[in-house]
Amino acid sequence: MVQDRYLSECMDNKLDKTVEHVVKLLKQRNWTVSTAESCTGGLLSKSITSVAGASAVFECGICTYSDRMKNKLLGVPDEILKKYSAVSSQTAEAMALGIHNVSEAEVCISVTGIAGPDGGTDEKPVGTVYIGFYFNGRCFSRLPDLWNIEDKSRENIRKTATAYAFRVVEALLMEDFYE
Repeated sequence: MVQDRYLSECMDNKLDKTVEHVVKLLKQRNWTVSTAESCTGGLLSKSITSVAGASAVFECGICTYSDRMKNKLLGVPDEILKKYSAVSSQTAEAMALGIHNVSEAEVCISVTGIAGPDGGTDEKPVGTVYIGFYFNGRCFSRLPDLWNIEDKSRENIRKTATAYAFRVVEALLMEDFYE
């Protein structure tokens, strides 16, 4: 079940270990990482900078809550925001590409979604969180089914989205390492 998979990461301090491993893998490649966050409000950046030695790999983090700032600071096109909304795969990918354009980091992570407790709809319930990735020239997004976790508190959705994002980056770095 989704809850067991992601919630345990937050509760068992696996998130800290995952982020430490990501920083180590980035250092080994001499790569950098940047973040563009909305609903996680800086939690990705905080997680990275909590690791000793993160200054060797962390370029920057930009927290853009409003559509206006997503457009102004990250270059998310108004057309995407109007057509798909801020909570969409298109916006998550545009945010990831935007933070890459700002920082030139090889790994960029973006998060946009509905952390609740309000704001959800039938189409996009609380827990709808799109995570965008720019990974060494590839740009894509993921939609973990966080609306299915038992604890839909704002804090848990934000932590779970963060854990998911770093697990994806860790897997990509490991895959890239062994290719």
